[in-house]
Amino acid sequence: MGHEQLAADVGNANPADQRRTQLLDGLNEHQIEAVTAPAGRTVVLAGAGSGKTRVLTRRVAWRILADQTDPARVLVLTFTRKAANELRQRQFRLGLRDAVPAGTFHSFALTQLRERWAERRTVPPAILDGKIRLLAQIGARTADTDLLDVAGEVEWARARLVEPDRYDEAAKAAGRAAVGEPGFIADIMVRYQREKRRKRVVDFDDLLYLAIRDLQADPDYAEAVRWRHRHFYVDEFQDVNPLQHKLLDLWLGDRHDLFVVGDPRQAIYGWNGSDPALLDRAANSADAVINLDMNYRSTEGILAASAAALGPDVAPLVAYRGHGQNPTVTAHPSDVDEAQAVASALVHDKGMGRSWPEMAVLVRTNAQLAVIERELSAAGVPSRLRSGPGPLGSPETKAKLKELSRPGIDLRSQLEQLDAYLDEQSEAGQDSAASANAERLNNLGALSRLIHDYLAVELNPTGAGLAAWIQTLHAGDVDGDDPAVDLATFHGSKGLEWPIVHLAGVEVGFVPIAYARTEMQLREERRLLYVAMTRAADELHLHWSQTRTFGTKVVDRQPSPWLNAMDFGSAAERPRRSRQAVWKRHVEQSRRHLGDPPIGRQSMSDVVGAPLSDDDLYRQLRSWRDTKARAAGVPGRVILDDATLRALARVRPTSTAQLAVVADLRPAKLSRLAPELLEQLATAGEATGGSDR
Repeated sequence: MGHEQLAADVGNANPADQRRTQLLDGLNEHQIEAVTAPAGRTVVLAGAGSGKTRVLTRRVAWRILADQTDPARVLVLTFTRKAANELRQRQFRLGLRDAVPAGTFHSFALTQLRERWAERRTVPPAILDGKIRLLAQIGARTADTDLLDVAGEVEWARARLVEPDRYDEAAKAAGRAAVGEPGFIADIMVRYQREKRRKRVVDFDDLLYLAIRDLQADPDYAEAVRWRHRHFYVDEFQDVNPLQHKLLDLWLGDRHDLFVVGDPRQAIYGWNGSDPALLDRAANSADAVINLDMNYRSTEGILAASAAALGPDVAPLVAYRGHGQNPTVTAHPSDVDEAQAVASALVHDKGMGRSWPEMAVLVRTNAQLAVIERELSAAGVPSRLRSGPGPLGSPETKAKLKELSRPGIDLRSQLEQLDAYLDEQSEAGQDSAASANAERLNNLGALSRLIHDYLAVELNPTGAGLAAWIQTLHAGDVDGDDPAVDLATFHGSKGLEWPIVHLAGVEVGFVPIAYARTEMQLREERRLLYVAMTRAADELHLHWSQTRTFGTKVVDRQPSPWLNAMDFGSAAERPRRSRQAVWKRHVEQSRRHLGDPPIGRQSMSDVVGAPLSDDDLYRQLRSWRDTKARAAGVPGRVILDDATLRALARVRPTSTAQLAVVADLRPAKLSRLAPELLEQLATAGEATGGSDR
């Protein structure tokens, strides 16, 4: 039934009917079908960018305005407080004065438990903020295990309703990386539950378990709860885990008023216990299944490439917008070159009229963000982390930095010990073991690399100096609502969108992640790449590095095998954005600001009075750089990378101010390298009979 027919049927008899008609404004045929579907079990399979939140909120409003539901009897279930707040705000904007309850599974379970405890005059137990401290107290940390790994396995088992005596079998079947000896996690699960009871505390998983226990133990109480909550709406149903699903079933009882929205292509939390098969099961038993396959966010080219990431037989979503610009893929010599190229592209787009918040850089792991943050800061690009604290804010790197800041610490000795530990773990294959451990090792590797950089430019290194130097790397970071480029992991980007998106590190080891081995894990990695790609509205740019540095090791890398199936069109469709070109534009802008004539190829001799060719000067600068690097015992790019040297050879700055713009050097590094660099540039002119201006 079309919008016009529905409007005619509803008529203009009263304001409520008019408001119902207005709810359908701007919706397509499938969205209208979802909003107006009869009461019953309805499953909406909503593709990325298909307007699922709009459909969900208007569905709630439609039924309330039609007097089909009592707002106080509605329960809208989400997975984050942020999503719940957004749903409530949208309901208010739709004109619903009565508050519609919206929250997470855990928040509603806690509300149920508090009322039950008050009814029984029971003193509520304390709620743990996390499992780590208690797990440490019962001996979960050993020489072969880490508390974060243990906590992850306990949470996964609880989410999947796996009892201790079945853990080893279930973990093996799911392809979970072994944590400890067989039976270790099962024993920890038993001791952990026993210690919680002894201390009379509960964790967040217990909230769901206890709510389930109360409903199962008392049929009269369960019926009272079901009388209060009669109409259920669940967002992001593909992320539901078996524990949450069991509680939902008990809340529903024998009723069928359930409306769920989900996307099987965006099921990316299987590692954490969610079960996308529950969405398939819901669809198989539903009264109605409605597909929202019109994407309003991304261009056709982006949608075609993202569908190809899922596999050759996956059809792309229908693009409401035109074809747009094809996605691009670029190989870079190193991860530093990759980060610099991304920074230059962001600066270019800013100069073309885009704002910083319209752009994002997405990565598979937090550890990748260290080099990207550094190069963005060097390029003057403000950035904001959208998915956690980043590698330098992780517990392991914060602990290591605190240790290194103690008086009397020998940084070089400590760095040698850290590098030896990382090498040992890498040789033992720990870099591809459990995800939490691999992430920690990568974070420590990022810290090691930064310490090497610091020691290369600091004559008198100290722990306090290292901490201060690292702070300068985040000079471009912003807080609050200040304009900034967003940095996020693939997981952290879910639910967000930007006009321009750069995916860094689209290579084997990250995409797919090294520890993904089973077919189920690899399928989830494909979906994760799909989620990241579909965050882009106008432009999508994928990058990978031919070499990447982990701690002190430079490792050869290969592009993700999933890139082969994607259509990136012609490289000519997007102008080349060389870092040198961006630097040159910056230099010219700076010189105009200073009242100097622009630097160009024809006026180069006027600037430095030197006929030495760019290539010869580049080779001379590189020889100086390599000599300095050998003396410091670090790779040459730690001093200055080749792209910077080529830019210097092309532009030939003659002052510290110009050098800062051309080389994008941080203040500390600039103050140490400027005298030698300017001397090298001046000497090059003198060697050929030129005169430095």
